[in-house]
Amino acid sequence: MFHGHVLIVPHEHHETLVDLPAALVEPLMSQARRMAGAVEDAMGADGTFVAMNNRVSQSVPHLHVHVVPRRRKDGLRGFFWPRQPYEGEEQMAAVAERIRAVLEAADAG
Repeated sequence: MFHGHVLIVPHEHHETLVDLPAALVEPLMSQARRMAGAVEDAMGADGTFVAMNNRVSQSVPHLHVHVVPRRRKDGLRGFFWPRQPYEGEEQMAAVAERIRAVLEAADAG
């Protein structure tokens, strides 16, 4: 989708948000909040789009949260996602490292 698009996936299998035990909702959303800040900082984005699908449009039947870096006029219209593929594994790894570095700096500070 956009470079820096991250998925947050619980270790335990739960198909949808409704299936997620109440005790795990806060930890999941806390991680989504943390990742939204890291992705925005690491990618120099104007903001983030945070979303999850429950069954409809859920391509994998396992709960996951999307954190997508956003920029003004980036082409996202509603839920029509313009694809911006990575040039290769190296570019993908470099983006992941930028996000990881922001998370590590936040944990250290």
